[in-house]
Formats: sequence, C-alpha cells, structure tokens
Amino acid sequence: MVRNQEVLQDVVIKFAGDSGDGMQLTGTQFTNNTALLGNDLSTFPDFPAEIRAPLGTLPGVSGYQLRFSSDAIYTPGDNYDVLVAMNAAALKANLATLKKGGKIIVNTDGFDAKNLRLANYPDGENPIADDSLQNYEVIKMDVTKMTREALKEFTMGTKEKDRAKNMFVLGFLYWMYDRDMESSVNFLKEKFEKRPEILDSNIKVLQAGYNYGETTEAFTTTYKVEKARMEPGTYRSIMGNQALALGLVAASQKSGLPMFLGTYPITPASDILHELSRHKNFGIRTYQAEDEIAAISAAIGASYGGSLGVTTTSGPGMALKTEAMGLAVMLEIPLLIIDVQRGGPSTGLPTKTEQSDLLQAYYGRNGECPMPVIAAASPADCFDAVYEAVKISVQHMVPVIFLSDGYIANGAEPWKFPTEEALHPIHVKFKTELGHHEDKFQPYIRDENLVRPWVVPGTKGLEHRIGGIEKQNITGNISYDPANHQQMVKIRQEKVDKIAEFIPEQKIDTGKPEGDVLVLGWGSTYGVIKSAVLELQARGKSVSHAHLRHLRPFPKNLGELLRRFKTVLIPEINNGQLIKIIRDQYLIDAKGYHKIMGVPITKQELIEEIENYL
Repeated sequence: MVRNQEVLQDVVIKFAGDSGDGMQLTGTQFTNNTALLGNDLSTFPDFPAEIRAPLGTLPGVSGYQLRFSSDAIYTPGDNYDVLVAMNAAALKANLATLKKGGKIIVNTDGFDAKNLRLANYPDGENPIADDSLQNYEVIKMDVTKMTREALKEFTMGTKEKDRAKNMFVLGFLYWMYDRDMESSVNFLKEKFEKRPEILDSNIKVLQAGYNYGETTEAFTTTYKVEKARMEPGTYRSIMGNQALALGLVAASQKSGLPMFLGTYPITPASDILHELSRHKNFGIRTYQAEDEIAAISAAIGASYGGSLGVTTTSGPGMALKTEAMGLAVMLEIPLLIIDVQRGGPSTGLPTKTEQSDLLQAYYGRNGECPMPVIAAASPADCFDAVYEAVKISVQHMVPVIFLSDGYIANGAEPWKFPTEEALHPIHVKFKTELGHHEDKFQPYIRDENLVRPWVVPGTKGLEHRIGGIEKQNITGNISYDPANHQQMVKIRQEKVDKIAEFIPEQKIDTGKPEGDVLVLGWGSTYGVIKSAVLELQARGKSVSHAHLRHLRPFPKNLGELLRRFKTVLIPEINNGQLIKIIRDQYLIDAKGYHKIMGVPITKQELIEEIENYL
C-alpha cells in the first residue's frame, strides 16, 4: 500500500496510562531511539505520588512527555501533538493539554464501563463513543486484544501477556514516525536474556504493533523529523541523576580522591545511588545507611579520612541532615550535599517538582553556618555543575550544597561526551609534615584564601582534635571565648565570600547586556526562560536572560549587571525565594513570577508575564 510521508519540524508526545502499563519504559525507549536518530529532545516524566494507587483512577495515572525536533529545543513543550491514552483516566487527566486537532491514540479496552466509572465519567458517558472528541483525530486500537492475539501461541497467563501492551504501542509509534526498532530489540535482549519467553513475547508484540500500522488501511501517512543541527561530537540521551552520578565519578578520577556516598533512599534522589553503585570499578563506595543522619555522618567521616564524601537527599532529608551539616562547616572539610528538590513541606508532593529548598540551603541550619550553593540548569548540565561543586569543595575545604530538582533529575536531553582534556583539573593537597616555622601542628592555620590544611588521620606528628564545639583560631583547641567565636564566625563567612574570586563572572545567556527586562533564573527554569526570551526577541522586544549557577556566593559582577535593566523579573517554582535574596543583597526592586503546582512553568504563561513589564 502506498502511503504519504510528511516531514515535521517538532513533535510532542505524551504517553499516559496506569503505573503498570509501562508508560515510563515506553517513553524511555522512544527517547533513546530519538537520540540515536540525532533529533534534539527534551522529556518530562510524570509519576503518580502514590506507590500503589488504585488501577484506573486519576491519582494512578503515570505519564511521560517527550518533545523531539530538528531545531534546538529547551523545554518538553507546553502542549502535546499526540496523546497515547491507555485508559479513560489517562485521557481525562491529559486532554486539556492536547493541542486542538492533535492525535489521540486510545486503547479501547481501557474505556469499558469499569474504567469510565473509575475515571469519574458520568454514567452513560464515553468520550471515545460520543462526539466530545470531535476536535481531535482519534485513533482507536484495542491494544489489549491485539496483544493477546499476537501471543496466542505463548503459554503464559493473560496477566503476563497484558504486560506487553506497551510494546504494541511502541511498535505502532515506530511505524508512525518511520523508525527502526533495532534499539528496542537490543534493549529487550539485554534485559531479558535469561528469560527467553518474556523476551520473545515482547519482541513479538513490538513487531505486531509495527505491522498493525503497516497493514491497516486506516493510516495513510507516516511522519519524519529530520536530524537536528548540533555541534559535532558523540552524544547520548541522559537524565539528570545519571549525569550527576557521572559528574561525581569524573571528579573523583580527576582529583585522585576515592569517592564515598553515604545516603538514604528518597524520591527523587535514589537513582543517584543506583547509578553510582554500578561504578565500583572506579573506586566508588556506596553506603545505604539506616537514616539520613547516619548517611551524612558517614560521609563526613569519609571526608575526614581523606576521601571525597558525598551525601544525596531531597528536602525532608535535608531537614534531618542540618546538624551534621553544621559539624562539617565547623570542621571545614570537603563534603558535597546533593538536594534533589521536590514539592513540600513535610512529605508534600514526593514525585512532583519544586524549587523551594533554596532558603533552606542558604539559612536552614542553627547558628551562622554559611555554605556555598550551586544549582544545575538542566539534565545535561548536572555533569558540569556537580563537577564544579566538587572542585570548590575540595580546593576551598568547605562543604557545598548542590541543588537539582525532580524535573531535572528525571528529565532527559542529549548530552555531548566531554573529553578528559576539557575537564578542569581538581588540585588536592594533603599536608604530610610540619612546616618550617611550625613546632606543633596547627589545624586552623590558613593560606591567603583562608583555607585550612587537609590532613589524613594517622599522619605522624599531625594529630589534631575534631568536633562540633567552637574551635580556637589556629590551634583548633576548644574555645568558649566570645571574641574568638566572633572571629571564627567572620572567618568562615569570609572564606565562602572569597570563592567569588574563583568563579566566572555572570554572563548574559541570551540577549543584550542592558535593556528593558532581564529575566533572571536559576535551576530548572533555564529552558522555559530561554525559550520565552528567544521568542520575544524575535518579535523585536528588549528582553534578556541571565541564569545563575552560583547562588552563594553570587558572581562578583552580578549587582552591576542587574542595574543595567529597567526591570528584573525572577520566575521560580516556589513562593519567591531567590527574589528575597536578590532584593536583600542588591536593594533592587525585582519582580517575581511564582508557580507552586508541582509542574514546570510553561513558555506561554512566562511570555505573558514578561510582556507585562515591556
């Protein structure tokens, strides 16, 4: 049968179904296939908050959004072109975000009376049987029935056969977008090599989905998105937590320090532990402690012992780690505290994204307890940003807080492999003997940058006391002297402030260095700000974008840069946190745009907000 092929520039697909429908796996496989084709891409997985939400209900809907393009893109898109809905709840939860005229691929088996009732549709109402979807192109497929038919010769039970439904949908989409299935076949072979029946059944259903598109006369058009024009190099699709883990491995190798991860599982940070545990061949030691306090305390012990100590968590775990973070500040040793933020307070929205731990990172400890704060801007940026965080921590003998969030952690984008030569060296110097004018080791004697020496315990002649009680300047002895305490507080603050001399000056990411509006961002708002600002610039508007990686201390030219604009607008996925710090430090009447819904800011809503100040 002769079919037309339409070349598209940009496509947004949302996969949605029950947690057990395998939508995350389907989305991930399509994403990896997309990366191999050379499209630019951005993803947004959307997990249900409940581990075992009732099947067929709205709280149980699991989603995966993928945008791929032949142009450079920075967000997963505001609205979908295609919605894959495995049941009625998936359709209901996502229909409002589908573009008018968009495609809906529905599994008709998920729209029986039971599923409609669970999705809270009124009795007698069925969206795929009435005219309520007339503004969309609806592709109806009884995926369940066709999956079972494809596996009729297999001896496995019906429940096991139905688990392959997602492969049918994936195969159909590979046909629809003119894709080769080899990447997914190889994935299945690797995953199920010891379970041949499951391997064969998944490949059979994947092929059946592809053949369905090929042989059914209802579909007359396939679609293709050409390769994106990207900087030459070797790329892979990478999620934020993966990039972060690889950045830690690279920093360990370049510094020559063995890395120790002391952690306690918590959403959405747990995947960092899972990824790092695969890299024991690089001398990475991972330790799952009994709680958050034990986890950071073990990491502090590792750093004191001459290793690169790291601990990972999310907001609730940060709250538990605070006393030990103060101990690390008092000891003045390297330590990396990674906070993958989520909706709060308390347990909050464990699977949803938020940027609401910035003030906690700044001030959330007892006493005067300053620590550098660094934030990643995107999944791929996690590699470079965490590498830089390690460098600062080790070379300035200071614990550093690294901020990511659920959107960055679980999202994916193309990442260009760095060369070893491109990674800045991380210089580590252990003190191994007394200095020329030193009769006795002085653990708090400092260099010109106020950095104290790092000594591995057991080094002959360099024994010294540690602990959380205030230290006497230079000697490190316990001191309750008021003047000494004030002096040590000032020194610890000045040491953090001096880091500004070693970080790059703030640059404008997009636009001119002065004008009407500067959109100042941090963290995961990077993509949406860049997209919105580029569109407004194309309309001739005077708007620029600057994005902060270094949140404490700020780059030393930041105040001067901010004053070149009539208005500074700060969008955040919180109730206004960076804006408080900017107003405090620079006395600028910055404006805020705050969204606290557990989902990212959209491009269109940000454009409308920026236009209020133009």
